[in-house]
Amino acid sequence: METSIAFNVGPLTVRWYGIIVAAAFAAGSYLAYREAARQKMNVDVLLNILIIIIPAAIIGARLYYVAMRWDFYGQNLSHILRTWQGGLAVHGGIIAAVLAVFIYCHLRKDKFLSWADILVPAVAFGQAIGRWGNYLNQEAYGYETTLPWAMYIDGAYRHPTFLYESVWNLLVFIFLYILLRRRHRTGVVFASYLIAYSVGRFFIEMLRTDSLMIGSLRAAMVVSVLGVCIGLFLLNHIRRQVLPQEGLALSSKKTASRQSERSQQREPAKKQGKKNKN
Repeated sequence: METSIAFNVGPLTVRWYGIIVAAAFAAGSYLAYREAARQKMNVDVLLNILIIIIPAAIIGARLYYVAMRWDFYGQNLSHILRTWQGGLAVHGGIIAAVLAVFIYCHLRKDKFLSWADILVPAVAFGQAIGRWGNYLNQEAYGYETTLPWAMYIDGAYRHPTFLYESVWNLLVFIFLYILLRRRHRTGVVFASYLIAYSVGRFFIEMLRTDSLMIGSLRAAMVVSVLGVCIGLFLLNHIRRQVLPQEGLALSSKKTASRQSERSQQREPAKKQGKKNKN
């Protein structure tokens, strides 16, 4: 039996890749549910979002991968639906999921960034789990190396880049989880995810042997640079925004300052009036 196969039920073959991806979605959904409940957000809305983004992420991840490998899939259309053999690009899944949540929130007139802040720590945790599906499928590994933590993959000892990204995603999750528990402006957690995940993926991608390409450039590195830029832009935009309570405080200060200036201007006039009477 292949190492990628977990078990068989009659003609049905259940693969470890599918089990691990399902576990990643389940764990992420549970964490997002707990956080939404903690923040007293409408958990029914979260369940609707999850129903939308889980298939959207899988479809987006597959379409992204197929588009990048169209030279093969264009000649082998029957292979497009064979997701159990691997071939889910994380960036495609993230892009599709973000678009799905944004459209849903726009139609409901709900706050996209509030939900994004709740979801991204769960996404990072799910990614940390999901990367182990790559190991069992013998994919997403790096160049040959003699480092002590090298893993024997595809006939040689190689950089376990799936492990590097799994560990990095776990660290990103911890960072975002702590940030989520502290006082922060809406959207900061989401922007931080875009930056933190993209930085790690950029450097890890350098070691991979199976990168998707855009011309002579590694697609994941290009998208990671865009992710960092979008995250920084969003952080700067959030920083420049004036919160309602800050605006109220600023307005109160300006009002007090104007009243003080008027009082100071009136005092000399009052004193001059008293002198004239004397």
